[in-house]
Amino acid sequence: MTEIRSAALIVNAMSRTGEAMFEEAAEAVKGLPYPVDAHAVHDPQELDAMMAAILAKKPDLVVLGGGDGTISGLVDHLVGKGVMLGVLPLGTANSFARTLGIPLDVEGAVDVLRTGEPKRIDLGMIDGDYFANCAAIGLSPQIAETVPHKLKRYFGRAGYLVWAAVQYMRFEPFTLIVSDGKRERRVRTVEVRISNGSFHGGTELVEEASLDSGEIVIQAVTGRVKRRLLHNWGANILRLDSRLKGTVSFRGKSLEVRTDPPMPISIDGEVLAKTPVTAKVAAGVIYVMAPSEL
Repeated sequence: MTEIRSAALIVNAMSRTGEAMFEEAAEAVKGLPYPVDAHAVHDPQELDAMMAAILAKKPDLVVLGGGDGTISGLVDHLVGKGVMLGVLPLGTANSFARTLGIPLDVEGAVDVLRTGEPKRIDLGMIDGDYFANCAAIGLSPQIAETVPHKLKRYFGRAGYLVWAAVQYMRFEPFTLIVSDGKRERRVRTVEVRISNGSFHGGTELVEEASLDSGEIVIQAVTGRVKRRLLHNWGANILRLDSRLKGTVSFRGKSLEVRTDPPMPISIDGEVLAKTPVTAKVAAGVIYVMAPSEL
């Protein structure tokens, strides 16, 4: 990558803390050793148009401020453009930033833009849609499909967890079918994580997934009763040695994914697909500004 001479900042002001943090972020990036053109977008439907307008000016770096959904929704625009990605985590879970080791406060994240290093990373793909960190099948998309936007915006993670408890009562296990073109595997499961990164929902769940592995990882939490999902999440949050018990993983460059019954898929928090799909990796397709020690 060439030296950064110009940059742009796009903040999704509809993310939980986006509007409140935009002024702080715009002020913080003024201290960077290159000019930053800062924009707040209040209507999520205008994000793509704003991204296209910014890329037309050919900046060296585009900093995305928002949650995981914002990053995944816009990262497609950067593929093949020779533009580096910067991350300003302003969402609820900020799983992509956590995977990269980027601080979750504005000052710390901006410092990474100042002192970090460009890292070439993979993106995941669900059919033709790029994503940054993790897709999920099971309870997560059920929650994402139904959660009122204002609840997530105003009550954050606490409100999200309350809504998750309600949806958990309605949830049922399902069958996952994974094929690499040579072998097909079936497993009864309560959650499936299609991972390019290790964090999901703000918690490290898929430790074997890496942003530069050249492979996509599918982790299934096995079981015929939904309380297995609670055990798995609890063990991961508490970092217990048993956190991988009752899970099975598949990995490869491209995997066919089916479920019985067909299920919705959330991609970094946004429900954007439904099984059957092809999950694959786009190896090394973008650069991101990351902490030097990554």
